[in-house]
Amino acid sequence: MTANKITIIIPALNEEDGIERTISAIPRPELEGMGYKVQILVVDGGSEDSTRERAIKAGAEVIIEPRRGYGRAYKTGFAHAEGDIIATADADGTYPVEDIPSLVKTLKEENLDFLTTNRFAFMEKGAMSFRNKIGNTILYLAMRILFRLKMRDPESGMWVFKKNILGKAKLGSDTWPLSHELKIEACYFNKCRWKEVPIQYKRRFGKTKLLGSGWKVGFTDLFHLIKKRMIR
Repeated sequence: MTANKITIIIPALNEEDGIERTISAIPRPELEGMGYKVQILVVDGGSEDSTRERAIKAGAEVIIEPRRGYGRAYKTGFAHAEGDIIATADADGTYPVEDIPSLVKTLKEENLDFLTTNRFAFMEKGAMSFRNKIGNTILYLAMRILFRLKMRDPESGMWVFKKNILGKAKLGSDTWPLSHELKIEACYFNKCRWKEVPIQYKRRFGKTKLLGSGWKVGFTDLFHLIKKRMIR
């Protein structure tokens, strides 16, 4: 692990419409001006389009992870991260990667270990379906009841955190629940100093991967929350 280095991890699967624009929007000169070397790590889950080529063209390192799954991609990314700070974002342009420098400043200036984001604060019209908003609200209530964590958006996929918190985190999920599992491990079980900050959430580039499976994903997430509370 290199001091003063930040690793930005982006999981991707058939994201040729958004990956290049997402990477290009990362303000590398600003981060370098803050004293950080920047590693952009795209974890590709077996794309059948031009995702990998476009990611490399935009200046990212690409790791091919043949085992499918959102959580699996992140765990592979964590294992290859060289920075002492890790930031995350999706490949579809929904998260404001241009805000990473300000999020890093908040992490450092407020002496935090883990910073997560709230997509509902400034959500662009059409960025999330009504059904998904309902599902996320249910998961927010479950997180608050089961773990007493007042996170408005426990399923947000944009985080900035110190890499050393991963040493104590027990991450079992290879799929969507990893998003809240990491937060539970860091903020509930390991009592990290944390904060949730508002961000702008935008409409994605390309087609969503959740068409026809949104409720299934939601129930999987809810079941995982309950299981995590009973058996760590």
